[in-house]
Amino acid sequence: MSKYRKLTHVYYKCDYHIVFTPKYRFQILEGMIKSLVEHDLQVVSTWKSVQILEMNVQKDHIYLVCSVLPKVSISEYFGILKGKIVIKLFKTYPNLKQKPY
Repeated sequence: MSKYRKLTHVYYKCDYHIVFTPKYRFQILEGMIKSLVEHDLQVVSTWKSVQILEMNVQKDHIYLVCSVLPKVSISEYFGILKGKIVIKLFKTYPNLKQKPY
């Protein structure tokens, strides 16, 4: 049962494979923005007790494989994750709010 995780009354394996992109799939995830997003993904995941199994940040998308507790809804987790990252990005880099088109 090594591939399963354990809580007090349950063994579980809730692994999710998720790919999400910036708006209009703009290629902005490089350099300092990439490192900030990777760090924030780790911080928020630790805060919500989510184990990141694989993570890859490309220029135009983020690939994530994570193991989520059964008591945490995946939509709640990603709402918090994306919200916190976007707020911090816009505070750190206000020029990202300007529309490039």
